[in-house]
Amino acid sequence: MMKEFFTRGLCLMLLLAAGWAHALDQRDPMTIIEETTSHILQTLDSRREEYAADLEQLRAMVREDLLPLIDLNYSARLILGKAGRGVSPEQLDAFSDAMSGVLINRYADGLLEFRSDEQLEVLPMKGSNNEKLTRVRTRIKLDNGGTAPVDYAFHKTEEGWKAFDVTVEGISYVITFRNQIAPRVEKEGIEKVTADIAAGNLKIDD
Repeated sequence: MMKEFFTRGLCLMLLLAAGWAHALDQRDPMTIIEETTSHILQTLDSRREEYAADLEQLRAMVREDLLPLIDLNYSARLILGKAGRGVSPEQLDAFSDAMSGVLINRYADGLLEFRSDEQLEVLPMKGSNNEKLTRVRTRIKLDNGGTAPVDYAFHKTEEGWKAFDVTVEGISYVITFRNQIAPRVEKEGIEKVTADIAAGNLKIDD
């Protein structure tokens, strides 16, 4: 069940990106989620058969629309933790690219599960939020009638607000990936691990 929640949470991150990829977005994180998901789900519904018949086309759409939303390098540094000390900008970029490929290939297909913006509820802002960390809390309505909490972490960059983590039922994807990848980087080196991720030779569990 946790895997299902985690998959759906990341899929929603994909939804947030589309349609806003090519311009500086001045909106706040909560507005991004509220407005964009509704728009994208309508687009997805209109092309559902097309995407279902050609998953590579769906992945291409996700690749184009997802990447500008996520602060990949920041997420990569959080995933690497102490293992990222001494990593060059070029090595970090390569690692970020490899990780983005994992997310795209692994979760793009899950977009087809969403059939209505009524599946998503955005909760009122709560707690202390600032430009370094703003959390947007959502609830996803599941087929069994229950809900899954999915929270997004944003921070303000020179290019606008960008997401860098998603937490599903209290489990952060950054921490999940860090626990599996950082020890291997410390042992094998960033270039070896990056190559293994890009080649699909390193399995990352949810």
